[in-house]
Amino acid sequence: MTWLITGGAGYIGAHVARAMTGAGERVVVLDDLSAGVPARLPADVPLVAGSALDARLLKRVLAEHAVTGVVHLAARKQVAESVARPARYYRENLGTLATLLEAVAEAGVRRFLFSSSAAVYGNPDVDLITEDTPCAPVNPYGETKLAGEWLVRAAGEAHGIATTCLRYFNVAGSAAPELADTGVFNIVPMVFDRLTRDEAPRIFGDDYPTPDGTCVRDYIHVADLAEAHLAAARRLCAPGVRGDLTVNIGRGEGVSVRELVTLIGEVTGDGRPALVEGRRPGDAPRAVASAALAARELDWTASRGMREMVASAWQGWQLHHGG
Repeated sequence: MTWLITGGAGYIGAHVARAMTGAGERVVVLDDLSAGVPARLPADVPLVAGSALDARLLKRVLAEHAVTGVVHLAARKQVAESVARPARYYRENLGTLATLLEAVAEAGVRRFLFSSSAAVYGNPDVDLITEDTPCAPVNPYGETKLAGEWLVRAAGEAHGIATTCLRYFNVAGSAAPELADTGVFNIVPMVFDRLTRDEAPRIFGDDYPTPDGTCVRDYIHVADLAEAHLAAARRLCAPGVRGDLTVNIGRGEGVSVRELVTLIGEVTGDGRPALVEGRRPGDAPRAVASAALAARELDWTASRGMREMVASAWQGWQLHHGG
């Protein structure tokens, strides 16, 4: 097997590439390097700089590297940007996916693993989100992920491709400081950024119907997420496997924003009180995964906890931001 990982030099992609190569899988990475960093990749992993929107490049890469499976991670993924620029998100996320699936079908590749998101669910009013929870995305990013799942399944059925869609919940942490997330878009680096600038963390809303009034989320260590990809990829290679799996990737445990900010204070040594501001539009009170299907179908469960996520993310933040 040789796996093509699109977006494989990114934060999540590099962790996936390392997990797969560490387990003996052959990997080639395609990344346009808009967010990817070549140094994140193991030295023996070929990197092709380019876009998965380039059909001619895809044809060449799939043939030259004798690719037999694809892990598709390349996508735009910022919710606020998707609201401001919906056409760009539909064009790039779905256009890239359509181009890639056409190339995969033409090349005779028969295994496809798609990076989806819990954003497909929107704001369901349930204690645990299962894969059967109705999908009702509330922003263009989530819409492109849900439509992407539809497209993946349709292409799989039309062309005999075994497919799996992984719905990530909130990703944090790092397997090594040099692999850390360098952006300031998610809650953990956002709090780090505030502390580094000698400012108090912010909590958006403390009047939700939750135990401490702040939103509750399910956080998954990026190294656990990478291992879930490895498990899903190997499942796709198993004989007689059902080829249209969609599965949540989370820990099945809720952590409130206030609990997370308190933990960050303990890890960083800066436990200043958070500033409470008004709610942000669209924030659900609670979004926690049911992880039962992943355990059953992938034989995978998350093994890393919140403190390890925050501590490893903080080490990476200090390396990249000079804290």
